[in-house]
Amino acid sequence: MTTLLSVENLSKVYTLGGGLFKQSRELVALNDINLTVEAGETLAIVGESGCGKTTLGRCIIKAQPVTEGKVFYHQDGGQKVELTSLDKRAIKPWRRDIRMIFQDPMSSLNPNMRVFDIVAEPLRVHRICKGRELEERVVSTLAKVGIPADAIGRYPHAFSGGQRQRIGIARALVLDPKLVIADEAVSALDVSIQAQVLNLLDDLKEEFGLTYIFISHDLGVVNYIADRVVVMYLGHVVETSPTELLFERPRHPYTEMLLEALPIADPTRRKGRNKELKGEIPYLGNRPQGCPFHTRCKYAEDKCRAEKPVLRPINGTAQMAACHFAETLNLKGAYDAAPQKVIA
Repeated sequence: MTTLLSVENLSKVYTLGGGLFKQSRELVALNDINLTVEAGETLAIVGESGCGKTTLGRCIIKAQPVTEGKVFYHQDGGQKVELTSLDKRAIKPWRRDIRMIFQDPMSSLNPNMRVFDIVAEPLRVHRICKGRELEERVVSTLAKVGIPADAIGRYPHAFSGGQRQRIGIARALVLDPKLVIADEAVSALDVSIQAQVLNLLDDLKEEFGLTYIFISHDLGVVNYIADRVVVMYLGHVVETSPTELLFERPRHPYTEMLLEALPIADPTRRKGRNKELKGEIPYLGNRPQGCPFHTRCKYAEDKCRAEKPVLRPINGTAQMAACHFAETLNLKGAYDAAPQKVIA
């Protein structure tokens, strides 16, 4: 496969407080992140709230400045553009190729703009087209996500949550991007609407030849839509794996914990599985020494408390994990490793 985007040694540090009589503190939201996104794949980034997955997505599109590290966008022909080094004017053309779908469509859509203008705005900002051509492109894009032409004069409040998210998807796709970052794109929707939007995203990927970075806390959703998964904890990448292998045999204890928390409809399979995640996530401003997960890990030993493990390939497989004992631990997989087709 061809690499479309690569992230190298990316860190994001926030400085909190400070003043005349108060010392400032540093909060490390991302710690030395390395990953690649291959053209045509759906790469899921998962983890609990506060793990840094949304911050990573925003740093990739430069909605937030990075503290250290680089993000490279790979053009056709193999040339790389370092997005992190570009200023606001220079990065503008690349925002056509990399677009974002936000979690809450009600807050991400301007309530004072008609749907037509919301979707047309990127075309106007980038001066792609105008007049009749602009109108046709907006109507066509909205039709592809299921919004009829007779609704383009309405305002966002006149639509349901699922319809508003479809409008957000149309706004992202109207520039014909190559990479779409979906940040918790279905988490604010009820289950039946989630299924419809997931199937829509899957269909649009095939139609437009898209690549997705799918940010989510829901492994059930990830199991359906993702080709590969990056698991984050406390600002670190702790495991990367093809989706099927991750659900069959996780390599990091944190991934095992996430899989144990998946809801199971079959009561005969519930015994021995956790109903919720155990332990509290440490405060980012006071992260533990050694392995960041050792305070919640039932397999932790003295080495885990003293030495931070390196993210590395495990036993020659396509999986990577940052755990001292990843090669020897026999961790539990999910209750069903096969991805399930979501029925709309």
